[in-house]
Formats: sequence, C-alpha cells, structure tokens
Amino acid sequence: MRTLIYFFTISLFIIGCSTTTKTVTTNNTKLPEEAVVIANDSLEYEIIIIDLGFKLYLNTIAKPANYYSQKYYETKNQFYVTRWNIRAQNPLRYDDSIYENIIDYDFNTDYGLDVNYKLYNYFKFVEYKYHQVF
Repeated sequence: MRTLIYFFTISLFIIGCSTTTKTVTTNNTKLPEEAVVIANDSLEYEIIIIDLGFKLYLNTIAKPANYYSQKYYETKNQFYVTRWNIRAQNPLRYDDSIYENIIDYDFNTDYGLDVNYKLYNYFKFVEYKYHQVF
C-alpha cells in the first residue's frame, strides 16, 4: 500500500515546562493528541498535520465543512498548494520552519470533501497563526 505522509511540524517547540500529552496510535506510530489525520484507504494516502492549535482552530474558528462546496475547496487548494510549494522550495526567502515540506496534491484526483476541507483550513490556519499572506 502506497502511503504518502506529510508532516506539518511547524510548532513543536516546548517552552520551559513539562506537560504530559496523550497519544493516538495509528499503524504502530505514536502521534501527539493534537495531530489531525486525514486518510482515504481507497486512494491509498495519508496526511498527518502536527501543528499545535490546528485541531482547536478546526473545531472552533473554521466554518463547517458544508459551508462551501467541494469544488470551491478544490479551487482554493490548487491556489494554496501552488503558493505553498513555491515557498517550500525557497527556504532562503521564506521561513523554512513554516514551509518544511512540499505538498503532493494532484489537481486531477478527487480527494473528497473532508480532505479538501481540512487542507483548505490548514492553509487558513497558517494565515491566521503565522500572519502569512498567500
């Protein structure tokens, strides 16, 4: 099974205090409780977003998934993925602690509403948290 894993490890800094975190076990891999996993077995891919605050953003600030259509999310994601990848390929110009990985998003693949919704909101979260303008 071909699995694509994207780790968005933008905020993994521990600031002077020790805390205990619950972990989620997925395929024998331990992930922080804050991780958001987007998976689709029929398309054989998996995206793992590890960014402190994204799960909270998704549950509190983001609009509901059916607020926009899947086509809207796909169109926006094409724009965001293109901009993201340009920044990820230019670490001297853009903050490489934010743009660590290239996103392999096939514009001709139907990822479904859930995946497109979460990916779109991750970009909105980056704009919100890191004051980035795409």
